[in-house]
Amino acid sequence: MTTAETTAPVQTVKAYLRPIDAQGLAAFAEKGRGNPASRGTNKVHTVMEGQYRSLSYVGNHAAVVVDEPLHLFGQDTAPAPGEIVLSGLGGCLAVGITAVATWKQVKLTKLEIFLEGDIGNPAAWGADGALQKQPLEMGFQAIRVKVLVEGDASREELDKIVQHANFYSPVANTMRNPIPFEISLAD
Repeated sequence: MTTAETTAPVQTVKAYLRPIDAQGLAAFAEKGRGNPASRGTNKVHTVMEGQYRSLSYVGNHAAVVVDEPLHLFGQDTAPAPGEIVLSGLGGCLAVGITAVATWKQVKLTKLEIFLEGDIGNPAAWGADGALQKQPLEMGFQAIRVKVLVEGDASREELDKIVQHANFYSPVANTMRNPIPFEISLAD
């Protein structure tokens, strides 16, 4: 016998990402079709600790810590506010891609999202910096997202899933589209 005859074929084992409840997703989608005007409300309570470090409380979860880097006079103990915004966008896109893949019966083996946003603060948060700046000139001026996704589908199908999820992403659409925004002193 030769070595080729006695060696068992190599088998590759795919490790899929933990799946979501496809039936629950379908029921949630049906609920949305039945009431397209439905809305939920997200609530966050933010408490300033000092300098630029704050704690944001969401439900019963551990506080989300926000700080500024040293060059912006923070302590650099946590992500900056803009980085938290990008984290929210990345999380929303990841949820959407996972949901669309589940709907299309595509099992994913890898999903990573890389985000970059160009942001400036020449007005120094309004503290006597470049005060001639207008709202459209402040905040993120460009955001770039790269998605690394692998699964049981062609690259073209995976791209369609990503683009579909992007189109329907609540956070991406919040960032792309102007929305009513109000701020006032608490009672």
